Amino acid sequence: MNTIQMIYLGLIFFTVFVVALLILTQIAPHPLQSRLQLIKQGDSVDKGLQSTEEPAWVRRVINLTSPIAKLSLPKEGWEKSQLRIRFMNAGYRSDSAPVLFFVAKTLLTFALPGLFALYVIISGATFKPNSFLFMMLGLAALGYFLPNIFLARRIAYRKREIFESFPDAMDLIIVCVEAGLGLDAALARVGEEMHVRSPILGEELHLINLELRAGSSRERALRNLALRTGVEDIDTLVAMLVQSDRFGTSVADSLRVHADNLRTKRRLLAEEVAAKIAVKLLFPLIFFIFPSMLLVLLGPAFISIHHVLLPALSR
Repeated sequence: MNTIQMIYLGLIFFTVFVVALLILTQIAPHPLQSRLQLIKQGDSVDKGLQSTEEPAWVRRVINLTSPIAKLSLPKEGWEKSQLRIRFMNAGYRSDSAPVLFFVAKTLLTFALPGLFALYVIISGATFKPNSFLFMMLGLAALGYFLPNIFLARRIAYRKREIFESFPDAMDLIIVCVEAGLGLDAALARVGEEMHVRSPILGEELHLINLELRAGSSRERALRNLALRTGVEDIDTLVAMLVQSDRFGTSVADSLRVHADNLRTKRRLLAEEVAAKIAVKLLFPLIFFIFPSMLLVLLGPAFISIHHVLLPALSR
């Protein structure tokens, strides 16, 4: 390691130390505020309320990184665009989620090429100008789209969780409706029970109850549920419930038919996944398991042939 590399390593250490110290001093919670926050959370728990207020350190991070987020923030009106709906589908409803998302996009866009350039300088590796420029642009594009990939995976996981748990919730709703409860009371009751089976679906049903208690109509609350979840089957259910409410048909019969369809669809998807297992196991068997088995079974035979048969043939 020459002197220039040592100087670069010293600068990296000093920069990381200063940045970590600044972050620690800025986002470290004040002791008095921490105690007040604990007292407030204790009161909320005693009253059976769930605190939705963000921690102090999250607010400080948002205040510090808001100027960085503006570099990749879309133009005005994005709050009502498809991107905002994607945040709701992923379960991020706070105002800080878009800021943190665009901060991550901006930082990763510049951080990954910067780290690669620093690695090239420290290691002394040589690249052609076109190759170096291509690598920098590729890393910048990767950093820009990494938050989108994370958001898409989060949405897919949440939709799958809701879809797999929704038939069970439908059965509970049918039991409640047939027992004499109204649809609003049945949704509230099932929302409480589903918190054990699926906290995500239980939270969504609890939000319906809150909207109804706030004075929103049932149709509006159900359509908001379909918009927040983004699941096609829930959208179909909402349309069916709205039509049943308008035309006065039996809600229990409609729910039973839809629940049967959901269970059938869930079973077919499970069978599809099970049918793919043989194909997915084919490549690990060929490239990993079979070579090991051949080595264990035929290895001693090859050793014996090498020590006994080959010397006899060479005479």
